[in-house]
Amino acid sequence: MEKAQPLLSVRDLRIAFGNKKDKKEIVHGITFDLYSNKILGIVGESGSGKSITSLAIMKLLPKKNVSISGEILFEDKNLLSLGEKQIRNIRGKEISMIFQEPMSALNPSMKCGKQVAEVIQLHTKKSYAQAKTACLELFKKVKLPRPEELYNSYPHQLSGGQMQRIMIAMAIACKPKLLIADEPTTALDVTVQKEILQLLKDIQQETGMAMIFISHDLNLVSQVADDILVLYQGKMIEKATSKTIFSNPKEEYTKALIAARPSLHIRLEKLPTIASYKNNDFIPKEITPTDRARRHKEIYLQPPLLEVRDLKKHYFSNIGFFSKTQTVRAVNNVSFSVYEGETLGLVGESGCGKSTLGKTIMQLETATSGSIRYRGAEITNLSKEAIQKLRKEIQIIFQDPYASLNPRLTIGTAIMEPMEVHGLIKNRQEAKNKTIELLNKVGLDAGFFKRYPHELSGGQRQRVGIARTIAVQPKLIICDESVSALDISVQAQVLNLLNALKKDFGFTYIFISHDLAVVKYMSDQLMVMNNGKIEELGDADEIYASPQSVYTKKLIDAIPKGIN
Repeated sequence: MEKAQPLLSVRDLRIAFGNKKDKKEIVHGITFDLYSNKILGIVGESGSGKSITSLAIMKLLPKKNVSISGEILFEDKNLLSLGEKQIRNIRGKEISMIFQEPMSALNPSMKCGKQVAEVIQLHTKKSYAQAKTACLELFKKVKLPRPEELYNSYPHQLSGGQMQRIMIAMAIACKPKLLIADEPTTALDVTVQKEILQLLKDIQQETGMAMIFISHDLNLVSQVADDILVLYQGKMIEKATSKTIFSNPKEEYTKALIAARPSLHIRLEKLPTIASYKNNDFIPKEITPTDRARRHKEIYLQPPLLEVRDLKKHYFSNIGFFSKTQTVRAVNNVSFSVYEGETLGLVGESGCGKSTLGKTIMQLETATSGSIRYRGAEITNLSKEAIQKLRKEIQIIFQDPYASLNPRLTIGTAIMEPMEVHGLIKNRQEAKNKTIELLNKVGLDAGFFKRYPHELSGGQRQRVGIARTIAVQPKLIICDESVSALDISVQAQVLNLLNALKKDFGFTYIFISHDLAVVKYMSDQLMVMNNGKIEELGDADEIYASPQSVYTKKLIDAIPKGIN
């Protein structure tokens, strides 16, 4: 029997950036085959060469200061040797791509339906009316609600999950033979992520197309891929079937990627990192139920640090010609307590009220009604001066460290600023010494003092955000999705850092995330929110082992669990 020919063959792909005098190779000799009706997962940390490889296949890398060698054979045509006109006939029609950030990839000034219809018209001879009909069919296929309404909506009017479905509809509009999905679920809730993964699998099986699925999460990739290619610093580390990668990984790096995600069954004192695996110095130490019970006894014998009672935060907006008022109950009658030295995990889908609750506790938002007591004193009716003093006690680590850091300030200045505002240092030299000490504490050296935010990686910026937060020695820290945008390996480092700082400084955390696996690992108590209300509240391990709410069960079921 004649062996099937691969749809795509990548041979010794090398990509370098820079001019002739200063050229730096960042992809080093990648080789793989992909067959029709198969899914290849490409896994690795940021900077491993995943996205660069996919852009090279699409021929979307800039020509200036980029040199590519090797071969990218698609149906025996070397894509690297094709001219712009030839590649345009293939791109979008035979090879299509779903980008990581749908908000960046979609045109904000064009209605969603028109953007998809435009792609159909570009590659087919259909009229606008026929393209619109085809587009509405695609919207139904990707399970978008109210197709007609969304056809006439702009990207900013849609949720993250809906925008990603628009991108999928656009990518499959011309029935491509190869679909590249670059981190298509990174910023999505676990439940929406599960739906998108299932949708991609269903479409792939129905059409028989080949797919390259790119992610930094091995557990996630194993849900969809037949084979997995592991990249590290632009090099191929390992390639095997999904089952083999999980049951018998050969390389330490692959083992570290699998182990770095918090286990749902064993609670470790410290998560393994890439560095600890490489140095072969990681010794797993389990926190037993007896250890937890002993610690909880100490925590819960004292009075609460924070008490929230019947808290409501409503938003009001005028809609329609006659200005009818619409009420959004972002936080709706919420009550809970947080104890000193505790980590309270707060989990739920986007829009459930998690971040609004955090901001209301911080007094960045004014409560509609209810009570928030910190150390026994009511804080919902404080003066501006009193709120300023409270900010020293209660701090927040934001989801996006780049947005929360001033791009014009050096890292050193950004960390010194809150210490100066709260009068915690006598002079500039003391502030600098303290800042360098804090940088060391979060795993950065003194060299970062004079650097700017744009010169740092995502993980490094998050460490700076943590250093700035702990600079004022707060008691309560609200971590608002503080690891959701990070690689699995960097996420493990930041979670270890947060736990180490908690131990050293006696911090109390409210840890907000949509990732139940991470929240369970970090938390003593777990609070599940849905539509502004508390669905479930109790011991994190007990809730995971025996969830009482249908909504909590749905969240747990959506966690990527790898291959069993």
